[in-house]
Amino acid sequence: MASSRKSNLADTVAARLAPLLPTRSHILVGLSGGMDSVVLLHLLHTLAARFEWRLSALHVHHGISPNADAWADFCSDLCVRYGIPLHLHHVDIAPLRDRHGIEAAARKLRHAAFAGTDCDAVALAHHADDQVETLLLQLLRGAGIKGAAAMPVFKPATRDTPATVRPLLDISRSMLHEYAHHHGLRWVEDESNVDERYPRNFLRHRLLPLLEERFPAYRETLVRSAGHFAETSSLLDELARQDAQGMALDAALDIRPLRELAAHRAKNLLRHFLQIQGAPMPHSAQLDEMLHQLLAARDDAAVCVGFGEWQLRRYQDKAYVSRSAGWFDRSLVLPWQGESELQWPALDTVIHFRDSRQQGISLAKLRRAPVTVRLRGGGESLRPGPAATTRSLKNLLQEHHVPPWRRERLPLLYSGEQLVCVVGVGIHAEYQAAAGEAGVLVSLA
Repeated sequence: MASSRKSNLADTVAARLAPLLPTRSHILVGLSGGMDSVVLLHLLHTLAARFEWRLSALHVHHGISPNADAWADFCSDLCVRYGIPLHLHHVDIAPLRDRHGIEAAARKLRHAAFAGTDCDAVALAHHADDQVETLLLQLLRGAGIKGAAAMPVFKPATRDTPATVRPLLDISRSMLHEYAHHHGLRWVEDESNVDERYPRNFLRHRLLPLLEERFPAYRETLVRSAGHFAETSSLLDELARQDAQGMALDAALDIRPLRELAAHRAKNLLRHFLQIQGAPMPHSAQLDEMLHQLLAARDDAAVCVGFGEWQLRRYQDKAYVSRSAGWFDRSLVLPWQGESELQWPALDTVIHFRDSRQQGISLAKLRRAPVTVRLRGGGESLRPGPAATTRSLKNLLQEHHVPPWRRERLPLLYSGEQLVCVVGVGIHAEYQAAAGEAGVLVSLA
């Protein structure tokens, strides 16, 4: 933080972002209209030409405050002045409010809005005071190392979300306030920021001013501590990858290594697996129960441990984690007319269709009749290869080790009334693309 005081804030932000965001990157700024995000937008607008960055902004309209419309108008006017495209995203907080609370529900909806954007990175205006508050809240909740690591400066992109960058994370709120006044910036004030019923506001207005009286450098100290926790978390992830013994962790976790590890290392490996799957971190008692069920339950037991909206299951010495399966329409039939993807609600996922040559399904044969995607009805059969015999779908699913809870939800691709493909399992021999033939590869996200 000391270096930030000695140099121009724009240069500090430029030095931080240059190694992370290549020239001509598309950066989407999370714009609430508050001081922090207004300063960040101004800084990036100032730097954009230097790095040939393309900027846009996103404002999430929660509809909680009576001033929400005015805030959206403010953000719109600001972006017009800067010549920056603004995406206005309306969300309905009511369905999540009772279960998660206002703050958590709003955060969840914002993350979902950012995840659905097309950009190289989302820039957020979290600063040093936010980092300190997050660290203290996590510690007061009894969080482990990952929680105490608080927020990262940079979070790489995943299959479903763009990268996230927080270039102000070691800059204090007071320094941003000085910058805003120096440049004559205007912003909106969220009246909920003074409501001390919210834990973050209680820390901000009651506890941290007292802490500053006795420990003036607490921001720098606690931000540094969060960095230490982040380094330790990275080391624990590295240890988990070693303990996984080189096995892929992107679909299922082989529980055999868990049996050979001490309890604390087994829990670390299980946490790492859950993180890779995008699942929330369970409480300590839940994690203990998961490990117990995975290792101690009978081989034929239907292990299923729920935590929030997620479930951990065991099948054939492997652990699987996914969102809790909701209701689905068993009569669902989706026509396919050449789209690159189709939503598949039975598994809350997407079916991808990719053009290929001499691989996958023969397009010419597939399109002899209307193409549809359906659910399993019972009694289906498939011949998975030229030299194979026709097999019942029940046997094929067992041979491919498809977990029982997924078998009724897998998409089946039909040409007319002929079963052509069980996605992720096999293609009917007569419909497999030949050498030089145009084909389509079908897969689940």
